[in-house]
Amino acid sequence: MRIGELAALLGVSTRTVRHYHHQGVLPEPPRRANGYREYGMRDAVALARVRRLVELGLSLDEARDVIADDRGRELPEILAEIDADLARQEEEIRARRARLASLLRRANGEGLSADDAASPELLAVLHGLGPATSRMSAWDRDLLVVVDAIGAHAPPDAHARAMLAGLAADPGARAAGEDFYRRMDDLADAGPGDPRIGPLAAELAAFAARHIPAAPGPATWDAGAIEPFLDELSPAQAQVVRQVVALISAGLRPAPDGTAPNPG
Repeated sequence: MRIGELAALLGVSTRTVRHYHHQGVLPEPPRRANGYREYGMRDAVALARVRRLVELGLSLDEARDVIADDRGRELPEILAEIDADLARQEEEIRARRARLASLLRRANGEGLSADDAASPELLAVLHGLGPATSRMSAWDRDLLVVVDAIGAHAPPDAHARAMLAGLAADPGARAAGEDFYRRMDDLADAGPGDPRIGPLAAELAAFAARHIPAAPGPATWDAGAIEPFLDELSPAQAQVVRQVVALISAGLRPAPDGTAPNPG
């Protein structure tokens, strides 16, 4: 098969495949006499493995080592391992969707209705953001609903609600959100090493930090807690979210003038 067929088979762009070639993660087959590179089953399996490893948070260097080790293994063994991993993912997704079903049933075009169990702070944020206009903004709204529902039954309830209240009160939140959503949507077909990831993550973290109320100790955001929600995003988009959480977890706070992040 040609590169376009390989990319379509795995649901990625040809640019992503070429990026993995350029980084030395995915072996590039030699050109045939007709001038085209022909990909086979092992190439498709290797690409599937790279995508999954990146989704799990491995760097391209770490993924490269795994793919190199795979070259010495039998293809049926690798396929059986991928199948077992997919079965685990399927079970996790089924359980997560069951937990979210009651929340999502209450959703409407702008978020939740006034007679819902949602907090007033969340309703104000969703009203300020307006209807979802892209896949990324819809994903973000779903996550806000989950965060709000968890906060209602967890110790950091007041802290989470204060953050939502700060977002709702920010007159520039909607414009900032639209800009961030657009830039995240631009990363839909990008690889995890895209140069746009770092700057966007820093800006998002600084924006979020401006709305995180002061706490007695450092922020305790659990980076692992966000992982189950990242499978709907591209590797680049997921990497942005991971970096935002990492920056906030490291104690990121806005500069005194509120315009730039700095470790605090």
